[in-house]
Amino acid sequence: MALAVIGVCASGRISSETAALPFSIGEKLTYEVSIAKGSKVGTATMWVEGPVDVRGTSTYLLRFDSRIRIALLSAVSSSSSWFDPLRGSSLRFLKHERNPLTHNDESVDLFPDQKEWKSAKGDSGPSPSSTPLDELSFMYFIRTLPMTPGATYSFDRHFDAARNPTTVKVIRREIIPTPMGELRVILVEMRVRDPRHFKGEGVIRIHLTDDECRLPARIESTMPIVGTAVLTIASQNTRCKKS
Repeated sequence: MALAVIGVCASGRISSETAALPFSIGEKLTYEVSIAKGSKVGTATMWVEGPVDVRGTSTYLLRFDSRIRIALLSAVSSSSSWFDPLRGSSLRFLKHERNPLTHNDESVDLFPDQKEWKSAKGDSGPSPSSTPLDELSFMYFIRTLPMTPGATYSFDRHFDAARNPTTVKVIRREIIPTPMGELRVILVEMRVRDPRHFKGEGVIRIHLTDDECRLPARIESTMPIVGTAVLTIASQNTRCKKS
């Protein structure tokens, strides 16, 4: 998947009211991507840019990029989400994927006050929530949830009503090995509806660090070509202060 080139203009400051969020502008996380058998097949990065103005609102620009190669087959994927940290909702979402099996581009503007979305292709539809999220901002949103083992949450907050509900279950505390050393984490299962990537319901297993930062230390999901892929954190740069 080729990277989309996005032109944005930054203006204004993000309010100090967002200080309670476990992520902020400048955070950058890098990952090693491996398949179920443990062999490394690529790299991935998640980071936060900004502030960026979207229709008069100062936003965080959430970014994700992955590149994998198996033998002669390669795939790339990039996603961007313009997230309003005060309201806790997305205002815009871009995704670009390319691999030998599929080629997909999404460009969607979200309008929380009107509870609707419109795509660059001319599609539109109602959103069930006035604080809509996309698949990337959902990954950041779950970091804000109380992490009590056994707790289950259900959300109708994906901007596309057909993709709801999203359920999040807090499983247990664990210790996992990473290139950064052993980390204490909380295992979370996120169940999503995404017909493009999953047949019916898909399960994403996320290990969040067991501290105030809630960094995604390991992410297990299904990817084209690879099948089950595991993203393991290799480095981090964050302003979050661990307790």
